[in-house]
Amino acid sequence: MTERFDFLVLGSGVAGLSFALRAAEHGTVAVVTKKASVESNTNYAQGGIAAVMDGSDSFEQHIADTLEAGAGLCDPEVVAFVVREGPARIRELMAFGARFSRENGRLHLGREGGHSAHRIVHAADATGREVERALLANVRAHPNIRVFEYHFALELITEHHLGQHVSRLRPDIHCFGAYVLDERNDVVKTFLAKSTLLATGGSGQVYLHTTNPAIATGDGVAMAYRAKARIANMEFVQFHPTSLYHPEADSFLISEAVRGEGALLYNQAGERFMPRYDPRAELAPRDIVARAIDDQLKQRGEDYVLLDISHRPAGHIRAHFPNIYETCLRYGIDITREPIPVVPAAHYQCGGVLTDAYGRTSIAGLFACGEVACTGLHGANRLASNSLLEALVFSHRALEPAVEYARGTGWREDIPPWDDSGTVRPQEWVLVSHNRDELRRVMWDYVGIVRSTLRLERAERRTRLLYEETEDFYRRSRVSTGLCELRNMIAVAYLIIRSARMRRESRGLHYMLDYPEPVEAECRPTLV
Repeated sequence: MTERFDFLVLGSGVAGLSFALRAAEHGTVAVVTKKASVESNTNYAQGGIAAVMDGSDSFEQHIADTLEAGAGLCDPEVVAFVVREGPARIRELMAFGARFSRENGRLHLGREGGHSAHRIVHAADATGREVERALLANVRAHPNIRVFEYHFALELITEHHLGQHVSRLRPDIHCFGAYVLDERNDVVKTFLAKSTLLATGGSGQVYLHTTNPAIATGDGVAMAYRAKARIANMEFVQFHPTSLYHPEADSFLISEAVRGEGALLYNQAGERFMPRYDPRAELAPRDIVARAIDDQLKQRGEDYVLLDISHRPAGHIRAHFPNIYETCLRYGIDITREPIPVVPAAHYQCGGVLTDAYGRTSIAGLFACGEVACTGLHGANRLASNSLLEALVFSHRALEPAVEYARGTGWREDIPPWDDSGTVRPQEWVLVSHNRDELRRVMWDYVGIVRSTLRLERAERRTRLLYEETEDFYRRSRVSTGLCELRNMIAVAYLIIRSARMRRESRGLHYMLDYPEPVEAECRPTLV
């Protein structure tokens, strides 16, 4: 079965939905999402959107904060236009119906680690959910947009599928759409598109502990890599310092904004430790806080530290963090009276598919926005709440070149159907489950917050064995979401390990025991 659209959007987070709404004014749009349309990393974003919305703040301050967090690897031009275009994108969201928290008739602006001012636009502590709600309502009402839920993108379609050899060194690879598994009907469809946008989010599920939902398996990066797109900076994985430590909580995120509102970190002996690690204490950037917690846990042999905001008025806590308050209460923790046990967890992928300032990738007709992309904004460490901002700005900037490309091309009609000849329905599902669990444990143990050459070599050897076993199983089996997710996770793990081995220094989120200091000669993007 073949579907034809002017624009194909893979992913239903803020990047994909905001692009779809704009593109729908210029043609037909398909939004493909592998689960329900509300299931995305956007929906789980608690903190907010960083933007200069108050006279006491300035673009220059926001730019300086972003550059400092990025540890020398941000693209200054990208940082400047993202920050300066931010307020307009916030106003557009409000026009779409997003309702943000207000105080005395004005936007309530929070403050998070690494920020020098209160500039976090938020909807209590569930900003992503509110943004997703508003965008989805508009998407569903638009006659030019069709949303395909429970459709899993398998591969981007390029010259390779026409029997032509393609190489990452070739500048003339083109994207013609994607092969997509209709999960409900167990059939692979061919989606032909004039312009395709990757907005598939991140890859937190590669790690044993993550704040990301189950869908975050690195599908977009893996597909783009197999299609020969350039990938950059995959070694920079941000670990959120504070996810809830509870056997049933599945790494529920405790927002950075809690520390912004005055929460303090203690070890289990009741000692406040952050001032020992950084003069900004609890308001230091995430990489510093995560390493400090990791150091405390290893020094003391403990499983968690304590985040305490109970000294603030109970009504203030419940008003600003209703979702966190209610969730913790379900696990028997009253955050207005007692501290929250927390541990770091994989949170955000700062690298990804390399793009220019307009979301164009190294493959013609393929664009990328949001966490899947490496735009130059985040550098070696993402500043808190710059992620939704980046997605909004780049989905806006990608529109013009995507429309221009679509107008200058047509659908490629000689694309062969998906070939699953010689495959059978898989019988060894235990292999998928076992290999997924082992990969996540390997990445957590050897490629986590603190790394070394020895750990990376061990991870590479074990990942190679998982790759060989999984690929053999894949070649013999009919495709399924679980099997393809595992392949994608292994590909992303390989890219993280390879990139980490290439960077022989410590910078931002990448900390190496062998090379504990930054090296000026290494201050450049890692390309694979």
